[in-house]
Amino acid sequence: VQLQASGGGLVQAGGSLRLSCAASGRTFGSSTMGWFRRAPGKGREYVASINWRTDYVDSVKGRFTISRDNDRNMLYLQMNSLSPDDTAVYYCAASRYSWATSAQRYEYWGQGTQVTVSS
Repeated sequence: VQLQASGGGLVQAGGSLRLSCAASGRTFGSSTMGWFRRAPGKGREYVASINWRTDYVDSVKGRFTISRDNDRNMLYLQMNSLSPDDTAVYYCAASRYSWATSAQRYEYWGQGTQVTVSS
């Protein structure tokens, strides 16, 4: 099983980025998929998850949108109104559980993609 995250980059505050995550090796249509991030000097932080519903950490609500395309085995994170506080390495993850918001319940992880927001 492999997860490949992409779409990160350097953007100015207020800008937008769309992260993508390609899953291969198995289908994840019934699994929860999520995004996490790790900012410099900080621990891993939950960002959002999706299965039959979606969930977001409070700090990104109204700015980020998680979505998926099960036919293509793809996961996305649309990030709008970015701020320097969003600077982090973003990781996509997949869980065998029908719902998961904690990192411990995710078995599969992508390699991460860097998002840098300049002020």
